[in-house]
Amino acid sequence: MWLDRRAGPHPGSPAGAPHQSNSRPISPLPRRTSSSRGPYLTSQTQRQGTPKGSNLSLVSNDSSSSLLASSKRANGSALKHSTTLEDAPDPEDVLAHILGPPPRVASGAERRSITEDDLDLYFDFGGLALRELAGGGNGEGEATYRPQTVDDYEQDKTKYEELHRSIRACDDILSSVESNLTSFRNDLAAVSADIESLQSRSTALNIRLENRKAVEKGLGPVVEELSVSPMVVSRISEGHIDEAWIKVLADLDKRAVAHKKSPHQTQSKAMADMGPLLEKLVLKAVERIRDFLVAQIKALRSPHINAQIIQQQNFLKFKDLYSFLHRHQPVLAGEICLAYMNTMRWYYLNQFTRYEKSLEKIKLHVLDKNDVLGHEDISRRATVLSSSKLAGPPHDAFNLGRRIEVLKTNNQMAMSSYLAEEDQSTHYLEAPFRNFNLALIDNATAEYTFLATFFSPALSFSVISRHFNYIFEPTFTLGQTLTKHLMADTFDGLGTLLCVRLNQHFAFELQRRRIPAVESYINGTSMVLWPRLQSVMDAHCESVRALTASLPTRTPSAASVKTASAAPHLVTQRFGQLLHGILALSTEAGDDEPVVTSLRRLRNEMEAFLTKISASTFGPDKRKRERFLYNNYSLILTIIGDVVGKLAVENQEHFEALKTSFQDAA
Repeated sequence: MWLDRRAGPHPGSPAGAPHQSNSRPISPLPRRTSSSRGPYLTSQTQRQGTPKGSNLSLVSNDSSSSLLASSKRANGSALKHSTTLEDAPDPEDVLAHILGPPPRVASGAERRSITEDDLDLYFDFGGLALRELAGGGNGEGEATYRPQTVDDYEQDKTKYEELHRSIRACDDILSSVESNLTSFRNDLAAVSADIESLQSRSTALNIRLENRKAVEKGLGPVVEELSVSPMVVSRISEGHIDEAWIKVLADLDKRAVAHKKSPHQTQSKAMADMGPLLEKLVLKAVERIRDFLVAQIKALRSPHINAQIIQQQNFLKFKDLYSFLHRHQPVLAGEICLAYMNTMRWYYLNQFTRYEKSLEKIKLHVLDKNDVLGHEDISRRATVLSSSKLAGPPHDAFNLGRRIEVLKTNNQMAMSSYLAEEDQSTHYLEAPFRNFNLALIDNATAEYTFLATFFSPALSFSVISRHFNYIFEPTFTLGQTLTKHLMADTFDGLGTLLCVRLNQHFAFELQRRRIPAVESYINGTSMVLWPRLQSVMDAHCESVRALTASLPTRTPSAASVKTASAAPHLVTQRFGQLLHGILALSTEAGDDEPVVTSLRRLRNEMEAFLTKISASTFGPDKRKRERFLYNNYSLILTIIGDVVGKLAVENQEHFEALKTSFQDAA
């Protein structure tokens, strides 16, 4: 920006003379190029009588004008006559040398005259007078003004031209930036318009989506009820029977049942068209279910097959199939159920028949009528020697021993057929009874659970119980036949009582498993065991009674009385062991059990035997008789002393009283 002075008309000039636009103003101040302070361009109007007066004006010209352009005039000079202070060069001449001629003023309208506001400006001259300021000050070290040479002019001209070119380049760059910004603004406006368009379209789409959701929510159930998808048709007709097929079948069943329960909707065209399609799909599903179940039933008849694996993997996994079949084709469902029952009836009978034959190969101790309580050893030896059969392994018919472990063991697994056939040891009769019935109870539990799971809720539990009894009827008969065979000729009272306790244990286990259908078999087995136990106890009583009757009635001689021993009798030891076994097996027995009555009868017979044998052995010697009775009762009390239970306490108190009554003689 350049400072330009505009001078007013000189007071000495004619009044009518026009003011020239290219006149050079007069400035009293010289140009100081070496000073740190820049030159001041002022315009001065000389007035008469005031030679020192000056008017200063700071005027900036338009940025589009240039001093080089304004310095050219038509007459070739734009300078007026001016007066200088002493020998100082004119500042405008200096600028003309540096910058070229001053810019040309276009018209008189662009001129500015000095106003009152220009006179109010304050300039700081640093305490110097105008002369001193024009002369460069009075300092000795300050450089004086030197006219610019051509070389300096060329050097400065090159510098300013370079500055001019830099300004032109910056102007071009700024023009490019301006065009880019304008293009960016236009693009941004277009993007904004697109965003607004997208926003409006998104709002419209959201509204349409909400409307469609509302329509679908209202019409969806109706459309689903009035249509069947092709996927359902193809899956029912040709799809593999698996979990997905079951889900599709459930959807078809729901539609078919709803169609049957809503006859008033058949007036619509859609319901009328869908009815035949549903019927065909139901018939196709029934056909495929029939083929599937028949194939699984045939698999149960395969040799060496585990029925429980097929039941778990192929029946229970698809239990909804039978429910669907029973709802739509109850006659066919009944036939399928009958075919299954006949198959499982044959399966269990065949399997348990083979198992029963394997158990028959187990060696058993034979306890016959020679193992009763009152049987003498001499007669037994004679019977064994006269028998055509070989004597079995040694056994103790009256000692319970470790036989009670079958009730306390935690092993609830039945012996396999292979082990039963290969076992070379000898067992008592409770071993085959326990293994057969344990296997029977486990299989009955599994079958009843399967029936109750697979056939319900299509069939009631009473019908399921009848089906179960039909399946296991021959197997239960086989089990009771085995029990009768084991109990037929045995005189093993402890073994029979063990079977009774095992049967009661099975009954409690079935109650815990909630299998009521086996109760009839348990009761039938009890009806076989209890009478046989009574018969064995009666045999013991009869043997003791016969032994008592066989004792001599005459008074013994004094010599025999003197040599007779007061040690307990052998029958007493047998009775004590038998009583101990019965009491150990009856720790939780009630007073109403038949064994309690039988045991009291046997005890009375034993007391009568001891009383009579003491009289026949010791005669009138009361002291020896009482000592003999004391020793026998003491032995019995010692044997049963560690048994617990209500019945055991009763017998312990009874024999303690008998022992105390003969204690003085001992």
